[in-house]
Amino acid sequence: MGLVFGVAYHILVIDDDPTTRLILAKNLRNQGYEVTTTNHGEAGISTAREIQPALIICDWMMPGLDGLEVCRRIKADPDLASIFFVLLTAKDDIADRIRGLDAGADEFLSKPIERDELRARVQAGLRLYQANQELKEQKHLLETELNEAAIYVRSLLPKPVSVPIKIDLRFIPSSQLGGDCCDFFWLDEQHLVMFLLDVSGHGLGAALPSVSLLNLLRSQKESAPQDFYYPGRILSLLNDGFQMNDQNDKYFTIWYGVYNQQSQQLTYASAGHPPALLIDANAAARVQVTPLKTPSLPIGMFDDVTYQTATCPVSTGSMLYIFSDGIYEFNTVSGSAWTLGEFGSLLASHYPKQSNLDSILAEIQGISAPGAMGVDDISLIQVQF
Repeated sequence: MGLVFGVAYHILVIDDDPTTRLILAKNLRNQGYEVTTTNHGEAGISTAREIQPALIICDWMMPGLDGLEVCRRIKADPDLASIFFVLLTAKDDIADRIRGLDAGADEFLSKPIERDELRARVQAGLRLYQANQELKEQKHLLETELNEAAIYVRSLLPKPVSVPIKIDLRFIPSSQLGGDCCDFFWLDEQHLVMFLLDVSGHGLGAALPSVSLLNLLRSQKESAPQDFYYPGRILSLLNDGFQMNDQNDKYFTIWYGVYNQQSQQLTYASAGHPPALLIDANAAARVQVTPLKTPSLPIGMFDDVTYQTATCPVSTGSMLYIFSDGIYEFNTVSGSAWTLGEFGSLLASHYPKQSNLDSILAEIQGISAPGAMGVDDISLIQVQF
């Protein structure tokens, strides 16, 4: 069979004229290709799905489905779209060629058929097809690696706990994998640390620094636990050690909080990160949403940044949500951009009896436009005091 880059190829010919089918099949077989022929468009599409050819030569003018419509249907089918499509035509008008290109045709072959032109255009088409197949294989390998990386990142995250404080979390990596990471742990019997960080960018270039930061913080809490009681100090230390000029221009945002169980006080600081949202009911039993954020820049953008610390009381029964921006920065089914305020209102509508992360995420997915939530990682921590 015909070889391009050492690969054998199958070619499908679709033409209602038996003489043209015979000429094309004979010439292509003489060049070493495996050839299948059909005599009309519907049969051609069905045969293409069956044999998955590398290249199709299809007559433009045919009864029933003409070549343009066959081309449109082939290119609209994800399983067939990469097939190199050649329109066989006597049309030389530029407007006709544009119509063919708009339909998805990759090349044209003029009637009457000239053997050397047929050979040259088929070989050129198959070279492009082979290059496309190699790109698809590389894409598949990359997606496999990203999936494995996402599994690894998920394995590093803390597991939900129920006592002494109930903490649940969800991590939904994007199709490209991002830089989200989070953790929570007790410094002593009274002080609970919670943080969520998001490294800029996507792919392994964002995921690897995120994992490194997570591992660093976990190791430092053993060797220098005193720093972890002070959110502003921790952020300053991170900023000193992770300037973007030394980190391949990567910066990151973070929300970091320390809850004192005895005093029921939450001390926190943020660096360019979305505010955590505290949900509780006031004396009139009205649900209120309080954003917890301190004004500052992301970690790594500038040196000598002062990170402010704030404190707020936490009442029994309240909920704290810490999250990355992927959970609310998307377009809705109506085409409008969803906002942080709307996300807060949704959380309030679930408080307190339906504050289940799966039900919250399901409602958000119902609001989002198809595919809109797969652009960035989604991380969500829920703390029930």
